[in-house]
Amino acid sequence: MKRSTVVLALIALFFFITILPSPAAADSSHVRIVRLSLIQGDVRFAREFHDDPLTDTKAVWETAPLNLPIREGYVVATGNGRAEVEFENGAMAFMGANSVVEFYDLSLHDGGRISRLVLRQGSGIFYVNPAMGDYFSVTGGDFTVEANGRTTFRVDNFDDGSTVNVERGRVAVLHKDDSTPLGKGQSLSVHVNDGGKQEIGRAADLDDFDHWVSGRIDSVVTATNNSAQYVNSPNYTAGFSDLYTYGSWYSVAGYGYGWRPFGVGLGWCPFDYGNFYFDQGLGGWGFMGSAPWGWLPYHYGGWTFAPAYGWVWLPTGFGAGTPLRYQPVTAVWVRSGTTLGLVPASPLDAHGKTAANLAQGIYPVQGNTVGKSLVAASGTEKWSVVKQVPRETLAGASLTRSAAPTGVSRTIPTTVSVARSVTATRQSSIVYDPTEHRFVNSNSAPNGVVATASAVNSVRQVNEAGHPGVIPANAVNGSSAAHNTTVTSVSRAAVTPPRPAMTPAPARTGGSSGSSSGAWNSSVWGMPGSSAGTSTSRGSSSGSHPSSGGGRVH
Repeated sequence: MKRSTVVLALIALFFFITILPSPAAADSSHVRIVRLSLIQGDVRFAREFHDDPLTDTKAVWETAPLNLPIREGYVVATGNGRAEVEFENGAMAFMGANSVVEFYDLSLHDGGRISRLVLRQGSGIFYVNPAMGDYFSVTGGDFTVEANGRTTFRVDNFDDGSTVNVERGRVAVLHKDDSTPLGKGQSLSVHVNDGGKQEIGRAADLDDFDHWVSGRIDSVVTATNNSAQYVNSPNYTAGFSDLYTYGSWYSVAGYGYGWRPFGVGLGWCPFDYGNFYFDQGLGGWGFMGSAPWGWLPYHYGGWTFAPAYGWVWLPTGFGAGTPLRYQPVTAVWVRSGTTLGLVPASPLDAHGKTAANLAQGIYPVQGNTVGKSLVAASGTEKWSVVKQVPRETLAGASLTRSAAPTGVSRTIPTTVSVARSVTATRQSSIVYDPTEHRFVNSNSAPNGVVATASAVNSVRQVNEAGHPGVIPANAVNGSSAAHNTTVTSVSRAAVTPPRPAMTPAPARTGGSSGSSSGAWNSSVWGMPGSSAGTSTSRGSSSGSHPSSGGGRVH
């Protein structure tokens, strides 16, 4: 009897152990948060959608504000505008006009950050400097591009195919069962009408979008490395570059260095610039800073009131080996009777206990606004900590609804040879004169003309602007006739076969895919230095999207 009991117990224990997820598996689908770090013009987003964001009529689109927290499953779209997204490890994604990017997978696996994006439409440039175990890929219609080490690459996904151009570093392009390595200055295209055939050649000349991105990367790298001297952390954290650009650091007794934005006085309230928003997956009510620097100080670190300066933000919790904890707002919610208020969070705060900064003042919250400071009353008035603010408390705070993005019919060059050729329309009177090495205006319409790399570059500029067909004058070396030249752009359904479903390849999680750290060290982050090797094993970072991630509906 006893023996059978022991056997049953061992069987039950074995079953229990086998069904429990391993620590690695339990960590493989953890929610991550990245931020919308810059917007220009028309930018919108949707929290979830079915199948394709461009065709889902039930998807809810909202105007995207600066410093929007982006979670797995979100999709961001630009109209006549551009956008920049900054990741926790220093990677950046830049979106050109009329582009749609889906954040398909933002997860963790064995401490590494898995980032898999889908460029549904348009142009995107991606700067990647992965830490040990990180993985970053972009799927653009017909293939998936994997970043290998510190890399900058561009993906264009048009109606009739996709192109990737490598500006710096190296990538692996996964297409069907093939993996093709590409290095600096190389390009790979897949044309739908050619049966999915790959063509490799020289990357096109840089256009206005490329130059804009290059300037942004240089600015962020410089500002981040300048801010590094004030923070005791070897790792990159999104938002530190903004602090260097928009404020100053001060020595604060007992804390080291603290930061304040430019142009604020002694009575400045930290919550003057921004709005509250509700996201249950991010902890309920949070604060979205509307200033360019309004990401880091509102979600990480804490505040102290320095008599000489007023409120100063403190970069606490950024030390080596310390996991950063995202906060919906760096403040403590308090209540006295019917009055709800905020107290800037202090590094000395204990969870659920009286706010350490309570004596410095309470900022009452009404509707969606923060009032002037109230001095904490003594005696009978008691302020208690509110752990969770009900959704209806700030019902007036919401983002503006937006129209859904529209599909834009655009084309890629028909060839990716060394000349980066593109075929113009038969009605065009512009032809290439090989003797004069330039485009000239002929008196007859040729059957087909070929444009050089500079013309292809102009087509890329036109495509990004969302006005397919018109080649600007500078594409033809001063010939004004270029204003009348068009490049045919027709809908995919009319002349191209159906394209494959845009499903990213599984993440490589079996080894290191980047440098040993996502450090700010200029030899690693953003400055000339060595790149680590690539991983060789392949596997999926997670079997499904986390339910708490607000992801895509399947």
